[in-house]
Amino acid sequence: MSLSSKHQRTLAAVFEVPTRSDVAWRAIERLLVALGAELSEGRGSRVRVCLRGVRAVFHRPHPEKETDRGALRSVQRFLIEAEIYPEV
Repeated sequence: MSLSSKHQRTLAAVFEVPTRSDVAWRAIERLLVALGAELSEGRGSRVRVCLRGVRAVFHRPHPEKETDRGALRSVQRFLIEAEIYPEV
């Protein structure tokens, strides 16, 4: 997996402990696309994601642009299920 340094930083931020509250949702969407995920718009603010056969639905935050901690943990669980981990 060849990611830009910005995507690598976003991936590391998703897995950071304690969970951060300042990760922009747009950065997460860009990371998922860089990883090869298929994104499609759902109803309202929902975003459907399929990566390596793993599917999930996330709620795009609004009006703020940052992802809350609970949603970030959901993204982390999704990436673990898809066997995506930050480089150590």
